[in-house]
Amino acid sequence: MSYRALNAAQIVDTISRLERRIGERFPEAGLRKVCADLLAIAQDTQRKAELIARPNRALRVLIVAAVGGGLAGLCYVALVLARVIHPQMGREVFSIFAGIDAAMNVAVLVGAALLFAVTLEDRIKRRRSLRDLDAFRSIAHVIDMHQLTKDPGTLLGRGPATATSPRRTMSKYELTRYLDYCSEMQALTGKLAALYAQHLPDPVVIDAVNDIEELTANFSRKIWQKISILESYDSAAARSAATDDAT
Repeated sequence: MSYRALNAAQIVDTISRLERRIGERFPEAGLRKVCADLLAIAQDTQRKAELIARPNRALRVLIVAAVGGGLAGLCYVALVLARVIHPQMGREVFSIFAGIDAAMNVAVLVGAALLFAVTLEDRIKRRRSLRDLDAFRSIAHVIDMHQLTKDPGTLLGRGPATATSPRRTMSKYELTRYLDYCSEMQALTGKLAALYAQHLPDPVVIDAVNDIEELTANFSRKIWQKISILESYDSAAARSAATDDAT
């Protein structure tokens, strides 16, 4: 096993175990269903990433044939031009330059067509990758929605609930675990997106992957701010208890 590249199978296995962990602790939570969807996306991503890395042999054969035909066409134009220009050398300068101009136009058009054909495979893969990456951006927002109402302030006794406040039945430990699961899902979403950049090092795809990784990192940072609040409360309570014992 190589440790220099992401392993899609290992990421899928990690998400599968995370889904089971969430189900064991929060069997009725919607977060478990979101993680199940993330697992389905991961399994689909493993297949798609392998397809992206695999060369499209049929398309490459067509490209080689197109390039060969284009080069043959350029050679034919050059031969025809040489046959036309040689007899008229020194007699009809205007006709000679007109022929050269026409040949240059043909060469430019054929060159553009060849460039289009050579880059066709990469552009097809890029378009597919960008379309697939939208799923990671969407599920990252869905994961973030599931942690929005998980406010540590309610557990710290910072005010009574209102009539429209969401039901909060989790203990401090359960809330910490729930938030940690959300953070793990965000990190794994970023790693799934990185598989596309790993298999297709295209600048556009890399920029899109970096945007998703930055998005998931920002969401995870918000989650860990809540976890830090819960942990700092424990530290403050412990110091308070130590002070009371000392007095």
